[in-house]
Amino acid sequence: MGNPLIKLYRSKISTALILLVFLLFVGVIGFKIMSNFSWVDAFYMTVITITTVGFGEVQPLDPGAKIFTIFLILTSVIIVGYALTIITEFIISKNDISELKHKKMQKKIDALSNHIVICGFGRNGQQAAKKLKTHSRSFVVVESNKELIDKYQNEDILFVNGNANEDVVLHSAGIKRAECLISALPNDSDNVFVVLSARQMNKTARIISRASNESSYSKLKFAGANNVILPDKIGGDHMASLVVVPDLLEFIDNLSIVGNSSINIEEISVEKLYDTSEIKTIRDLDLRKITGCNVIGYKDELGNYTINPEANQKLVPKSKVIVLGRPEQIQTLNSTYNIDIK
Repeated sequence: MGNPLIKLYRSKISTALILLVFLLFVGVIGFKIMSNFSWVDAFYMTVITITTVGFGEVQPLDPGAKIFTIFLILTSVIIVGYALTIITEFIISKNDISELKHKKMQKKIDALSNHIVICGFGRNGQQAAKKLKTHSRSFVVVESNKELIDKYQNEDILFVNGNANEDVVLHSAGIKRAECLISALPNDSDNVFVVLSARQMNKTARIISRASNESSYSKLKFAGANNVILPDKIGGDHMASLVVVPDLLEFIDNLSIVGNSSINIEEISVEKLYDTSEIKTIRDLDLRKITGCNVIGYKDELGNYTINPEANQKLVPKSKVIVLGRPEQIQTLNSTYNIDIK
């Protein structure tokens, strides 16, 4: 939906243009009938009269034609003045509207916390935004290309226009309050700089960075990235896996981690499942019997993973379990333990 103020000005400009065309039409017809001018001479007389440039008349005018010319001059002054006023106001207001939009968007960003900051809105950045939007996660996109921002500004995406390498831009995106940062810039050196700056500004945020070259992996990890993704390597591995274990890959591809109605694998903090003041085990929770979901993974408080944990695995505070089930079983789990799907 367009801005109402812009629509109003466009309507006024359309009205002014219609009046100018009508005035031109009246002038040509008037000079043609009253002074028997040719069409070209009538058009010429109308234009020099409306624009008040002061060129000479094609031929002397009789009293009636002079009165008509006076009427045409007075009317044109009013209509042309109106048109110039509207166009000037529109140009000025367009800048004001742009500034107002920027302030409104910044106000929304300032109200966010535990959100995700995406640096770069190229192919990887857009794909990340699409997934996060499907998963109903709040995010802010930092992009230096104004034309790209204008293209997607009506899709309820919060943008910060600027270079992600600049601390002030990351600050505007709310990096200090962010839960995670995704650096998806095309240049590895830029990603290293962004990761370094973001880590200095937020010590606890999870930082995920894209890398084009394997040689950049260690640099990004040293700069503070928790995860480094090489899209080309992942793509190649995936295609090779489709040759080696096609059925397994097809099964994994069918697992959904996003979407309220199709999700069938989820990571849950143990604090959401029970009161951790008294430690319980996976057997004690008995999620399989209560919800139909299976616990297929466990992540302890130090970040170490256990695949297919034993039933006597203790669920300590600040740890997480990874559960697998059909969409309706995941929904039962969420409703039983009042877990909100973000």
